[in-house]
Amino acid sequence: MTAVQHLKRLTLGLTLLGLAAHASAQVLVTDAWVRATVPGQPSSGAFMTVTADTDSKLLSVASPVAKDVQIHEMSMKDDVMRMGPVDSVALPAGKAVTLDPNGYHVMLMGLTGQIKESDQVPLTLTVQDAKGNKQTIDIKAPARALDGMDHSKMH
Repeated sequence: MTAVQHLKRLTLGLTLLGLAAHASAQVLVTDAWVRATVPGQPSSGAFMTVTADTDSKLLSVASPVAKDVQIHEMSMKDDVMRMGPVDSVALPAGKAVTLDPNGYHVMLMGLTGQIKESDQVPLTLTVQDAKGNKQTIDIKAPARALDGMDHSKMH
């Protein structure tokens, strides 16, 4: 093998390695849960912590348990609580971003049925990195009691 052929193979190998590293950009979703509902309740919330290894943004969430799923932000301004949809949530590289009842959260609206405690609610998150590459992450979030406490950790 000539030095040029060896260099070409090495370059190809490094290129493929770089593509593999790029394709394996990681988004970790932890502590996901959905608030259980009472019969006939039209909406619920989903909560989680999302950590991306590169600067990214959470674009959307989908679920078969709801006709409409939106990412909302709750905020206080002049002692008035405001809540409404946002286009996306920034996910700075390596920083855990928490979606909870007091800030960003996911609204499940037009529920197709009651969400009962311990149900596993499927959620599909769409995340886009700074280069515009999108990926979807499928998770199952356990439904917690209406009081929001995780009774599974009680002794």
